[in-house]
Amino acid sequence: MVLNGIKAIFFDLDNTLIDTSGASKKAIEEVIKLLKDKSQFKEDEIHIICNRFQAQLLHETFDPSEMTIDDLRVLHWEKSMQEIKPGDYKDLAQESYALWKTKRLQLMTLSESAKNMLCELRKSVRLVLLTNGERQVQREKIEACGVSALFDAIVVGGEHSEEKPAPSIFLHCCDLVSVKPEDCVMVGDNLDTDIQGGLNAGLKATIWLNKNPQINSNPSPTPHYTIHSMNALPEVLQNVQ
Repeated sequence: MVLNGIKAIFFDLDNTLIDTSGASKKAIEEVIKLLKDKSQFKEDEIHIICNRFQAQLLHETFDPSEMTIDDLRVLHWEKSMQEIKPGDYKDLAQESYALWKTKRLQLMTLSESAKNMLCELRKSVRLVLLTNGERQVQREKIEACGVSALFDAIVVGGEHSEEKPAPSIFLHCCDLVSVKPEDCVMVGDNLDTDIQGGLNAGLKATIWLNKNPQINSNPSPTPHYTIHSMNALPEVLQNVQ
């Protein structure tokens, strides 16, 4: 594949290379079945518990000196249950979390088409996986979907002082594969982190994966290119100016 002036491509992980949202949704469905079978909560209460757990995930703050990320997320389940009905839910919260985590990781797979694309691209350019998130959580996802061997470097935001969209982590990626920002492309689904970050760092191009074009047809910040499927990426890369 001939790519015009591109020496490295940075890829986001969650909801770009792997369907994290889909895996999470299916994992929650398994927990709903568990709670219907093992608890005294009504069905509507179970859905509220699961919604509250997911809300806490979105807004969690984590201090590794206080507890592990696993313990924190068990507490998310326990707190969500106690808000519905006071009681001792330690064991049920632990079981819910273990099921959710195990199922979610099982479902985080890299498609054969994505693997083939990455292998083909790597013949021409350096590839970097650049993902935000807590170190353990992201490393477990990376192991589960088996992407390590497909990249020249893997950078997890939670292992650094700054995450996307800070320019520093993009420049760190450039250093790892010995390229300049103006020779790199960022591919990701998140406008605020992937696209804004690529723009902040002065990359050659940003490519936004927008799986819901009917929802956001006028994005801000504005990516250089937009695709609606990863299958469209090779053609776009060949036309990057």
